[in-house]
Amino acid sequence: MKKNDIIELIIDDIGMDGAGIGRYDGMIFFVKDTVIGDRVTAKIMKLKKAYGYARLIEIKEASPKRVKPRCLYARSCGGCQIQQMDYQSQLEFKQKKVRGNLIRIGGFEEALIDFVMEPIVGMEEPFFYRNKAQFPVGEDAAGNIVTGFYAGRTHKIVANTDCVLGVAVNQAALEAVLGYMRDCKVSAYDESSGTGLVRHILIRYGFDSKELMVCLTVNGERLPKEGVLIERLCAIEGIKGVVQNINREKTNVILGERTKTLWGEPAIMDALYLRDTKNFQRTGEKTEYRISPQSFYQVNPIQTEKLYSLALDYAGLTGNEVVWDLYCGIGTISLFLAKAAKWVYGVEVVPQAVRDAQENAKLNGILNVTFLEGKAEEIWIDDSEELKTGAGRVADTGLPRPDVIVVDPPRKGCDARCLETMLRMQPEKIVYVSCDPATLARDLQTLCAGGYELVKVRGVDQFGQTVHVETCVLLGRK
Repeated sequence: MKKNDIIELIIDDIGMDGAGIGRYDGMIFFVKDTVIGDRVTAKIMKLKKAYGYARLIEIKEASPKRVKPRCLYARSCGGCQIQQMDYQSQLEFKQKKVRGNLIRIGGFEEALIDFVMEPIVGMEEPFFYRNKAQFPVGEDAAGNIVTGFYAGRTHKIVANTDCVLGVAVNQAALEAVLGYMRDCKVSAYDESSGTGLVRHILIRYGFDSKELMVCLTVNGERLPKEGVLIERLCAIEGIKGVVQNINREKTNVILGERTKTLWGEPAIMDALYLRDTKNFQRTGEKTEYRISPQSFYQVNPIQTEKLYSLALDYAGLTGNEVVWDLYCGIGTISLFLAKAAKWVYGVEVVPQAVRDAQENAKLNGILNVTFLEGKAEEIWIDDSEELKTGAGRVADTGLPRPDVIVVDPPRKGCDARCLETMLRMQPEKIVYVSCDPATLARDLQTLCAGGYELVKVRGVDQFGQTVHVETCVLLGRK
């Protein structure tokens, strides 16, 4: 075999990144855009010693698990990796992905994982669920200004203003911005040269409030003829604010540090409702949040309600517990927990997020919560004998030791020192919310080696049509 050979495969498995797996002449091949049961021809693109990568050429016989993608650009766009797979099969893939990572990376016994794992929580409608979208802006080969999403593993924009994962109003907002740029001769940013003005269009939408915010990330201090932009965006129903973010760095980071309001409010409002974790129906109790362009707020509010309600259920609060919420962001989980806890301490390193969290607590009239700016491991680390012997309060700080720790880190997982500090604090329970099963498995291995055991594990599908999955885990002290 060599590169560019055409081979025929039967896909019998799915890899962690969603690519189909087939076998040919003793080698494993990964083929993107295929599903289990497909019989395909594929072109070899890269060969390793025991495996290779191939590009789908033709589907000779379609799998019963295959569906027609709703989006015309599903195959070329990097946003949806498994839109060609029926939704039930997507859920099965994600359940298997979480299980496989816990066994392979975490080192847990299969029997234990099968005992503690609960069925994944799926979506009623696995499309049109995103309340936030970030669209890069550039030019196509003919010099036309376009926006959309990057093709897989590239920074080439697949032009599309009607993404089926986002809300319908996104298209109107994108067309308004593109029309303004064309009519007012506003340039698009060019990554290679660092020239051009508009880099990204960020859109936030409140599913509960129906409020809309449009933020333009700009390689400069001002937008020409911004009144034209404002006028066109203000014609869209629900518009609450038009915001400019300034990012003049030659970087892949989307948002810069400075933001200014061009019109309206610098934030939108939204609410999350508590749900019964038996059937995930709303209970009627809600928590409101103020969301700015930089705020971390889960992109799928309906599934977030299920995820956070599950985390609250796993915490098993009776009203007497002190809870620490690490990587608390704008306080989304903290405020859910505070209604059932004695006191909640939220820890967050981003100053603006801490201020937003404090405002959100005031907004909801929640008094039994304190938000602390800094890294959890730096707030807690202390070498005094009081901390080592497990006394009731954290030395020097005067802060009470947690009965429960809730942690929701970024994709890279918890900092090693944070894990060490959590073990030293010895809470009765740890609830770990993760957006990456691989780093979750790694961190659970450390926590379980330090005196904890798995009690419950449950996936929540936050990101239909993609390979990503959230997981909620309950750990108990041995």
